[in-house]
Amino acid sequence: MNKSLCLIGLGAAMASAALCQTAANKPAFEIADVGVSPRSVWVNVLANNLQGGFLRGDRYELKHATMLDLIRTAYGVDADKVFGGPSWLESDKYEVAAKTRPGTKPETLRLMLQSLLEERFKLVVKPDTKSVPAYLLTGGKDKPKLRDAEGTGGGCTRDLSIAGDTPLANIQCRNVTMEAFAAGLRRLTPATFENLPVVAQTGIEGAFDLDLQYALIPVGNAKPGTGGLFDAIEKLGLKLERGTSTQPVLSVENVNETPSPNPPGIETSLPRLAPAQFEVASIRPCDPHGPNISPRFESSGRVTMRCMFPSALINRAFGLAPFEEPVGRPKWMGNNSQPAYTLEAKAPADAIPSGVSVAQQQEIINEMILGLLKDRWGLKTHFEQRPMDAQALVATKPKLTKADPAGRTACTRQNLPGPGLMLSLICKNMTMAQFAEQLRAYDGMIFYPVEDTTGIDGAWDFTLTYSVQASLPRLPPLNGRDAAAGPTAEAPEPSGLLTFREALNKQLGLKLETHKRPEPVLVIDQINEKPSDN
Repeated sequence: MNKSLCLIGLGAAMASAALCQTAANKPAFEIADVGVSPRSVWVNVLANNLQGGFLRGDRYELKHATMLDLIRTAYGVDADKVFGGPSWLESDKYEVAAKTRPGTKPETLRLMLQSLLEERFKLVVKPDTKSVPAYLLTGGKDKPKLRDAEGTGGGCTRDLSIAGDTPLANIQCRNVTMEAFAAGLRRLTPATFENLPVVAQTGIEGAFDLDLQYALIPVGNAKPGTGGLFDAIEKLGLKLERGTSTQPVLSVENVNETPSPNPPGIETSLPRLAPAQFEVASIRPCDPHGPNISPRFESSGRVTMRCMFPSALINRAFGLAPFEEPVGRPKWMGNNSQPAYTLEAKAPADAIPSGVSVAQQQEIINEMILGLLKDRWGLKTHFEQRPMDAQALVATKPKLTKADPAGRTACTRQNLPGPGLMLSLICKNMTMAQFAEQLRAYDGMIFYPVEDTTGIDGAWDFTLTYSVQASLPRLPPLNGRDAAAGPTAEAPEPSGLLTFREALNKQLGLKLETHKRPEPVLVIDQINEKPSDN
């Protein structure tokens, strides 16, 4: 790689990924199992999201990862900073399991993943710069109201609270520069910024402690003057607005779709780790009509939750949709008197590595919750095939545009102004079979993979605009609701907004039909109404 390319345009973030290192001097995993992720596995994962990306003991794993996921993880960049590459870059999925020394630093793991991609997929990337859409953080009209940082450490966190019936978001940043603050905003609230970069252009130097609180309002309305995040930023004497920014990017010059074969005996060389378990856990009943707080990781391995129902914990532990009901739930789990519990627990010191994302923390916490359900509630389950109500994608009067076969196969979502959380779903070079596989990510009441029965061949471009708010099931009031009761049968008042399914029919000439077909379902064989004593 030309050295001059390594020194310009990439900035500190990509320089830390050591793009200029050659394959010969980069660190590498001791051994790695690389393969294609079976469709039968990942298609049943809600939203088909990437899992893993952190070290547990001596094992590093990535599951259901597209090549784009692998590249952005290896080089520590956002997905929108990766340009070019073949059409399958965002559609094919892979599994990676690798072995290295316990305690290996995240930046070294990234270099090891780079080595793996170069060796097993013949990946070649080149640093570049491009002018891209972005949100710009600038100084406001008044002098910024910023507190100088106190103490060490740093970073931004976000949690939720409730004032009356209004959900509030609370962002707390400690010892952050304006650049780190902008990156934290983008990481914590990506949908607010249409998944675009947030770039600091304040000219303010130094590190600060910042606190923001704002009402969780429809994302499409989260603009200045609506009482949302943008107004909270302005109260600090700063300003956020949409513009463009020249950003360092990666261009994909070569990558193979099929990885090279695994070394012999890989199954015995890479034994699976035992599931993560809490070291100690205190479970106490709480008022089921009070607000609940999902399990979250705090500090020193502490995990807490507030007023969660056992049914919600089961759905979390098995990755089910919020209103998906396992077969065999006992009667006490499906009525308004279902008990709720508060948890205070301690995870092992190495169970949740430092620096992992909130999503990665939740993966590990959900694994420990499953162990808690088995240990304290006596939960026993199995999966079996049963005839279930499942959806099929059907063509009525298709309204699709033939795709450029060289373009990437992907669907992206953009927030739109207006009421009802308006979204625009933009799909490129997408077959109907691929589109059907993604539909669970867009409709929360689809519990099983969607079957493509359109009979439409080829790849297509299309755009779908709908209201997330209109698409959601109608729920009882926020405070005091029974999370296990699920959506109500009461029809919502007409709003004029299109649900996802209505937009699918009116805008694309497609629709979802429900049919009985065999699907793997979770069956509860046993669960006690109360957990064992602390």
